Amino acid sequence: MPYIKQITLDQASGLLKRELEKAVARAGRVWNIVQIMSLNARTMKASMEMYGATMFAESPLTRQQREMLAVVVSRVNHCHY
Repeated sequence: MPYIKQITLDQASGLLKRELEKAVARAGRVWNIVQIMSLNARTMKASMEMYGATMFAESPLTRQQREMLAVVVSRVNHCHY
């Protein structure tokens, strides 16, 4: 259980509720990496937009190469999500 206060989907309203609902539509649930941003819906929205642009927009890198880079960076940073 994280020590950072979080707002769950059933507690959310407005922009936060919309962003959490998008997360569920994308992945079938709200992953912890998204949930931890629940105190700042604008930051969550911007973060997810940046993720979408980085991973899905036109790029000289393939989708697989981008995923591979994400895995390597996570590993180097000892990030286990």
